[in-house]
Amino acid sequence: MYQSKNVSGGDNQQETVKWLEQIPNDVGYYISGFVDGEGSFNISIRKHPGYKLGWKTSLTFNVSQKGDKSLKLLRNIFKCGYVRKRWDNLHYFEVVEFEKIIFYVIPFFKRFKLRSEKLKDFIIFEKVADIIKDGKHLTVKGIKRILELRQPMNYGGKNRRLKIEDILANLIGSSETIRQTLSKSRKR
Repeated sequence: MYQSKNVSGGDNQQETVKWLEQIPNDVGYYISGFVDGEGSFNISIRKHPGYKLGWKTSLTFNVSQKGDKSLKLLRNIFKCGYVRKRWDNLHYFEVVEFEKIIFYVIPFFKRFKLRSEKLKDFIIFEKVADIIKDGKHLTVKGIKRILELRQPMNYGGKNRRLKIEDILANLIGSSETIRQTLSKSRKR
């Protein structure tokens, strides 16, 4: 369960600024254009029994390609993530660590702006990162807000395994169970 109050620490912000200043413009804009075509910003919400409400919210940034040369460049520039080969012989670069997304991925795309409709996905991705950073993803209201924000992402999420209705029904049920349990324990 990720909930750090020190995610926006001054030392990390200074490191991020130094790192960004070292990226040449031509490389930064090449990567931004490459991600415009081949990248994806994802927000997943999955059942997870170890979490307060039974749901885990995760952010993922990934880029896939037939070869791995450009993906290794991404890993070297971002100083995080990994490059792997999938079952269908495509390679992908992926960043899943929340702190790395906060300190590298989001600042990078704020400096080297995306130009396609993927910019809208990135803006939502950044808003959800703020919700998580503030710990609001651990509340029913926060999860509902994340679901609402992510709905238009990635062409409306046509390939999502869990539908909003399923998550909300399960979430509302779990919060009702929590309320009933608290109410019963107070009567004792």
